[in-house]
Amino acid sequence: MHIFGVDIGGSGIKGAPVDLDRGDLADERYKVLTPQPSTPDAVADGVKEVVGHFGWTGPVGITFPGVVTGGATIRTAANVDKGWVDVDASALLSERLDGLPVTIVNDADAAGVAEMQFGAGRDRRGTVIVLTFGTGIGSALFMDGVLVPNTELGHLELDGRDAEKHASTKAKDDHELSWEHWARRVRKYLAHVEMLFSPELFIIGGGVSRKSHKFLHLIEDIKAEIVPARLQNNAGIVGAAMRAAKEG
Repeated sequence: MHIFGVDIGGSGIKGAPVDLDRGDLADERYKVLTPQPSTPDAVADGVKEVVGHFGWTGPVGITFPGVVTGGATIRTAANVDKGWVDVDASALLSERLDGLPVTIVNDADAAGVAEMQFGAGRDRRGTVIVLTFGTGIGSALFMDGVLVPNTELGHLELDGRDAEKHASTKAKDDHELSWEHWARRVRKYLAHVEMLFSPELFIIGGGVSRKSHKFLHLIEDIKAEIVPARLQNNAGIVGAAMRAAKEG
């Protein structure tokens, strides 16, 4: 079974048809840059280009980097234009996609669901936290495989500011941090999350997960097991398609 997934990020909008039997992309993903400013109309045009690239005419699952309620309405927009707040994204994007059925899901929740079904969290019980490092830090919290949606743990306060301002991949790039320096920041963040939730497993996702060999071994003194996401930066696309299939 194939369903289309789109992952809206602070820097890029990417998508592809997903083979839900394998939990993998059915075709090479297509990506466009997230427009600046990232207003609803501008991002909707980007999504239309991604979906149109494949001539897709079926249901579409779409991630959003913020809190999503009811599979449709945007409640927060930390790393995209604030004009998204209170927008019915499902209606907007369905209209832009010529009436295709659209399901909206938080980006990290989508990545987490995919990792728990097909990736590093498969068959894992207890408390599992998936963290996606990119423009911000997304989070997905699972208890015995059940998702607690919209946790947004990247916005926990750390050193007087949002943790993602300190430890995201964007923070690493903006401040030209070495892997060693950035790993110390990530360790401090993980220690804070561990103190609050005591997970058995951290799964580290986002684009940086493909470079896990450069930093995971530098993160010490965390009791939980720490592993890279197996689906890497495709997890959001896969999870979006999974959610669309479930809603359909």
